[in-house]
Formats: sequence, C-alpha cells, structure tokens
Amino acid sequence: MSNIVVITGASSGFGALTARALADTGNTVYSGMRATAGRNAPQVRAAADYAKEHGVDLRAIEMDVNSQDSVDAAVEQIIEEHGRIDVIMHNAGHMVTGPSEAFTPEQLDELFDINVLSTQRVNRAVLPHLRKAGRGLVLWVSSSSVKGGTPPYLGPYFAAKAAMDSLAVTYAGELARWGVETSIIVPGSFTSGTNHFAHSGHPADASVEAEYETKYAGLMDQVSQKLAALAPEDADASLVSDEIARLVALPEGTRPYRVHIDPANDGSEEVSKTADRIRREFLTRIGLDDLLTARPAGA
Repeated sequence: MSNIVVITGASSGFGALTARALADTGNTVYSGMRATAGRNAPQVRAAADYAKEHGVDLRAIEMDVNSQDSVDAAVEQIIEEHGRIDVIMHNAGHMVTGPSEAFTPEQLDELFDINVLSTQRVNRAVLPHLRKAGRGLVLWVSSSSVKGGTPPYLGPYFAAKAAMDSLAVTYAGELARWGVETSIIVPGSFTSGTNHFAHSGHPADASVEAEYETKYAGLMDQVSQKLAALAPEDADASLVSDEIARLVALPEGTRPYRVHIDPANDGSEEVSKTADRIRREFLTRIGLDDLLTARPAGA
C-alpha cells in the first residue's frame, strides 16, 4: 500500500528532492509550500510537470507553516481526499548567517517560528489522525550541527535546529505507545543541491556586523569554502532524499530512530551514538524502555 505523505517546506532543496523521490517509489506526496499562487507558482508548475512526465502522484498544496489556519486547512483537505495521512516530514526551515550578536531578538523569534514552532503547528494538526489510526511515521529533518562541529556565524540557525531536534527526541517517546514511529534525519553540510546558503538571512544590526568584520573579515566565505572542500565531489543533496525514500519504504516498526547523511563527517554521528545510547539506557533504568520502539497496529 502506498503512503500518503506530507512534506513541509517542499518548494526547493531537501523538500523538493524528497517529494520527487517518494513519488517515484509509488507514494502519494503532498508538497507543502506557501504562496502557491504567488512567488512559488513556478514550483507548483514544476511539481505538476514532474508528476505528468513521470506518471507519479505528486501534488503541491498551500501550507504556510507560520499559520495554524493554513496548516489546518491543508491537513483537512488531505484527510477529506484520502481519509488518512501516513507520513509527515518536518522539513520547513530557514538559515541565517552572520555574527550572533548582530541579530535582533525579533529576528531570532522569527527564525525559531519557522524552524521550531512550525513543527508544533503541523503536529497538532496531523498527530490526532496518526494516533487514531495507531500507526504512522514522523520524519524530522535535523542537522549535524546539533551535535557535530559548529563553525561560527551560524549560531542562531544551529540553536533553532538543536531545539527542533530536542523536541523530536521527546515526541518519539510520547508517540511510541500510540504506534507512531519517529525517524530523525541528520544531513551534514551539503553545499550542492540546496539553497540554504544562497537564501540565508543576514543580521539586522549592520553596525555590530561591521564591528565583527574587523576581527572576522571574510569568515563566512572561508567557512563555506572549507565545508565544500570537506565533502566528496559526489556529495549531492539527493543522497538525503534517496535515504529518506529508502527509510519510508521499510516495513512498519523497523524504521531507524536516527540516520546520518554526512559526507563531510563533522563528528555528529559519533556524538549522537553516545547520546542515543544514554537515552536508551536511562529510559530502561526508569522502566520506560517500551518507549524506545513504536509498534504500529498490525505490525
């Protein structure tokens, strides 16, 4: 049986690539994006063209993850059309680059809204349906920055991804007894195939940013060049979408809790193995080891 999949932030990058990869493997995929009649209209047409050319079920849907009403309307439409949602993929996000001090609190608030609070809006709309069904998969697109090497000038973004990852960890245990699986996808610093760096936001306080330039001139360009040099030449973002497609196709109850796709190997996987082991051991010590594995109804 094919899955009904919903992906947030699917207009470009990992989201768009994964939408196509999952549609190619026989799933019905809803590519959530905002401004489908405006600036993302070309992406809507691209999704429709891809579906027609490849004979797959890929559909763009209006979903502004910063609006609960927009999220609720999208989920309601999908439920009306199919009666269920099987997989929700939290992918929507935004990157900012620059010295942390130069960002205003309001900018951090906006960043956390997109990268963290959006997942809560989507969960509150989708999870009641998954819990009622006693099955489903929640995919969280995290980042190797959460536990790996962290260069400067990416602090606000790294903090937001760490918050989202922490939320994912807690949700995993809270959904296990409902039969809903959790998989945390951890991409590394892909500089090819995504628009993260090209579309990144910048600090509002130009004067503070200029002061930092006196000590850290050209640092962001240096970081970008070094990250690109660390990765093998064939390290394309499609490695992430292909792995997600493979994971979704696995039998229910067997999907891995955390998967790393990090060609540059920034150390995140090594730290995560320790952190995840400690989580397993602690939950076992307090008699909650059943929360480590979701068992979907009928699996």
